[in-house]
Amino acid sequence: MKNLNMSWGEIKNTPKHELIGLMQALGEYNVLHSFDGYTDKDVSDMRKNKPEIQTQYADYKRTKRKYHRQSGATSFKDLIN
Repeated sequence: MKNLNMSWGEIKNTPKHELIGLMQALGEYNVLHSFDGYTDKDVSDMRKNKPEIQTQYADYKRTKRKYHRQSGATSFKDLIN
């Protein structure tokens, strides 16, 4: 819970369903920002040494597209970036 900046007392006083929601949101946030600052070429270079990067990058792109769609992106370029 360190990443949520919650004290032990706050954790104990928070209902379980809220803690689950916070953890899910933190997971989404971590996926959504996991490759910020990297280009497709950077990821391609990393993938040569670590094949599991491909799956993580695919999750990142899928999550990014999901939130762009929900935010009302107006062009195809907005959807793929």
